[in-house]
Amino acid sequence: MDLIKIAQETFQTEADALLSLSQRLDGSFLDTVETILATKGKLIVTGVGKSGLVGAKMAATFASTGTSSFFLHPTEALHGDLGMIGKDDTLLAISSSGESEELTKILPHIKRFDIPLIGLTGNGKSSLARYADVWIDISVEKEACPLGAAPTTSTTLTMALGDALAVALMNKRGFRKEDFASFHPGGSLGKKLFVKIKDLMRTEALPIIRDNTPLKEAIVTMSEGKLGTVLIVDEAEHFAALLSDGDLRRALMRKDFSMDEPAIQYATQHPKSYNNTELLASEALEIIENERIQLLPITDREGKIIGVLHIHDLVNAGIKNEK
Repeated sequence: MDLIKIAQETFQTEADALLSLSQRLDGSFLDTVETILATKGKLIVTGVGKSGLVGAKMAATFASTGTSSFFLHPTEALHGDLGMIGKDDTLLAISSSGESEELTKILPHIKRFDIPLIGLTGNGKSSLARYADVWIDISVEKEACPLGAAPTTSTTLTMALGDALAVALMNKRGFRKEDFASFHPGGSLGKKLFVKIKDLMRTEALPIIRDNTPLKEAIVTMSEGKLGTVLIVDEAEHFAALLSDGDLRRALMRKDFSMDEPAIQYATQHPKSYNNTELLASEALEIIENERIQLLPITDREGKIIGVLHIHDLVNAGIKNEK
């Protein structure tokens, strides 16, 4: 038994079905999109068994891409959850045969509500197709299952159709990545688009010294600050220089090195800083990476230090830039 060949045949069978559906899409697809766009309430997706599982995924995809949606199980609908359906809603029902018992029992009640009914079925003569205001043909030539019994090709095709509807709706609504991120604030895109410097910068116990502080005292402050850096300010408390552990190592190689000299003598003068706490953390990371630094001091408009942003804070928060 060549399992690789079996897997390849499965892929081919399902790929052929997807290609076939893409080529036979017609006005019913456009009508479905327009029906959903015209829905003032929610798009309710329903189905039984594997169709129900696909429907739940479709509802989640719709909901995260700008179409308010949820999944309703037909059995639960018959026992009280029909009350979840409002007069401004649209129902999208999925059934390959179009005759799933639990589903067909709720169809008369849906029509009584006088709301749009979209059917996804492979049987144009089925109860679902007859009740539907618009239906899309999801028939397949064969299932990938060798017994022709387990929903395989049909579920793949239906899920792909749901994705096609969601993408078409996103396009019609002008749905942007900022909109997507607003529904996924905990995801990488949400973090990239919404988390700002002010949300991550450290503001307490900052390792700040005056410009006349001896190097030996600066080293103590550097150790206590646990940032590998001290920030140096002038008499007016304006940010003036930065002494990093790298600066310290380079200072040790100098012939005039002295622990009693002011730390600013060995520090980096006029280092990179930023004074806009509304800057996105992802943009701050880009600055840090481009400047090849680990710490970005944050100042107010007068140049006084109000915080620092360390690259480790960004990494720990899951902020990253896709190259």
